[in-house]
Amino acid sequence: MMEHHFTVDVEEYFHPTAMAPRYPMERWDSLERRSPGVIARVLSFLDERNVKGTFFVLGWLAEREPEMVRDIALQGHEIASHGWEHELVGRLGPAGFRESIRRSKAVLEDLTGVTVRGYRAPSFSIVPGLEWAFDTLLEEGYDYDASLFPVTQHPTYGYPAADRHPFFVDRPGGSLVEIPSTTAKVLGQILPAAGGAYFRLLPMALIRAGLRQAAAGGWPGTFYIHPWELDIWVPDVHAPWLQMVRTFAGQRRTWPRLKRLHTEFRFGRVDATVDDMRAARGTV
Repeated sequence: MMEHHFTVDVEEYFHPTAMAPRYPMERWDSLERRSPGVIARVLSFLDERNVKGTFFVLGWLAEREPEMVRDIALQGHEIASHGWEHELVGRLGPAGFRESIRRSKAVLEDLTGVTVRGYRAPSFSIVPGLEWAFDTLLEEGYDYDASLFPVTQHPTYGYPAADRHPFFVDRPGGSLVEIPSTTAKVLGQILPAAGGAYFRLLPMALIRAGLRQAAAGGWPGTFYIHPWELDIWVPDVHAPWLQMVRTFAGQRRTWPRLKRLHTEFRFGRVDATVDDMRAARGTV
């Protein structure tokens, strides 16, 4: 059976882009951090099933919750970077992006003693026109990226020209392995089927279709989830109805669905796929 990627974007409920106007960064240190408790439950869940995954950890949060990061690594999961401050790549710009990925990589490696190889942009925000980010990732010592979502439906992200399967991004400074988020082809349309709100709000059949189509094509799919999607607590924040639905609706379904997903599919770490691809290409 194909082993797909189980990934977690480790951030707080006040970090999603939709919540950014309500939770400016200067307020973050005054807010309750709920991710350590949720991550502890995730680690127990995965340990019971002998599953290892990849955790894309926000640098700001890692600096404040070092034991959480060490626990993830000690249980055999891959630690990767989610940037430092959960800002969109385009808003950071080249200099800000370099600082974000350099700073997060450094703190994660200091905490775990293990080289950080992978990166996922907040809100999948490497979009057409921002390909310079691949060059910066290579220059800062990253081996793979997991930021591209080959879809057209979302208003703020999507890289429609990307392959649906893992592939190499060849740049003047080297090659980066790209791990795109899972999609499903339904009635001729390519739909997002990787996790997050799609997992909480849409029929599970969509996620199943994406993973099964990936396996049929001979490549692993990539599933993702956030701690705040596994927490039944919802912050008391005055935000537009649609933003609250996108971010927090369906939380009570997430754990039962996650349990069913793990009975139907096998999951593992992203870096195992990267190693296999580089070995096949002869670039280990």
